[in-house]
Order: sequence, then structure tokens, then C-alpha cells
Amino acid sequence: MKKVIVYSTPTCPYCVVAKEFLKDNNIEFEAKDVAVDEAARKEMLEKTGQMGVPVVDIDGEIIIGFNEGRIRELLDIK
Repeated sequence: MKKVIVYSTPTCPYCVVAKEFLKDNNIEFEAKDVAVDEAARKEMLEKTGQMGVPVVDIDGEIIIGFNEGRIRELLDIK
């Protein structure tokens, strides 16, 4: 199973959509709230160089924003 991490904030509507999409497709993921978790925010910045959310990390492949097609492709969701 691929490791999935979602970096998000509670006020970001696309973050909610990304996490709901993963839940709806029974994909386990770790959610990191960069609004309150300084270590997660630093980790996301190191991976992307930016503060935009959501950031979806699928086994080291970084997706900035909610890109359903790319998420489906990396997780082999039909």
C-alpha cells in the first residue's frame, strides 16, 4: 500500500475535497494540519517550497492542489 500524506488547513475547501475523495475511495492517509503543526508546515515547505494547500504526498510524488486525475493515476483508482 502506498503511503499518502495530506498537508492541509481547516479553512481550505480544496483540502476538505481532497480528504473526502481519499476517504470515499477507501485510501488510508495521514492528515497533517499545517495551520497548527509547525513541524508539518516545515516538512511541507521543504518538499514544495511553498505554502499552498492542499499538498498530497503519495510515496514521495508531490501533488499541489486537488488534482483528481493525478491522484487517481498514482493510486490506481479507476
